[in-house]
Amino acid sequence: MSMADVSGKRITVREARAEAIVRLGPEAAAVLAAGTAPKGDVLGTARLAGILAAKKTAELIPLCHPIPVDHAGVEAVLEGSDVRIITSVRTRAPTGVEMEAMTAAAVAALTVYDMLKSVSKGIVVGPVRLLSKSGGRSGDWRAADGPD
Repeated sequence: MSMADVSGKRITVREARAEAIVRLGPEAAAVLAAGTAPKGDVLGTARLAGILAAKKTAELIPLCHPIPVDHAGVEAVLEGSDVRIITSVRTRAPTGVEMEAMTAAAVAALTVYDMLKSVSKGIVVGPVRLLSKSGGRSGDWRAADGPD
């Protein structure tokens, strides 16, 4: 087992976007919409947790390279009884930021669960998926059914 050797790769701008869905159910969605969650600002806290997670990915995923995160953004919106989380991460490095974007999405989603679990234990986290990536030797990629 070893980390990938990226010493021969060029430093280029690389970006990735990921998505996580959190299925709240009607009761937790109503609490979120009313702004009455027991732990406070659910979506704001989830956004902050996602940004922190993007920066800490190499500490969480054993074979990920620590890379400089030039930008990390997290959007979290209530859509019906679901929370849709979209993350974007950018770097100038010899390896991509797909894992940072997906980790940000997953941790933001888990934060939504944590902040609403006292309202409903039936909240479902997932799927978490890569929406797009750009830069690097393998070029650009976009999920066929991803949001714009």
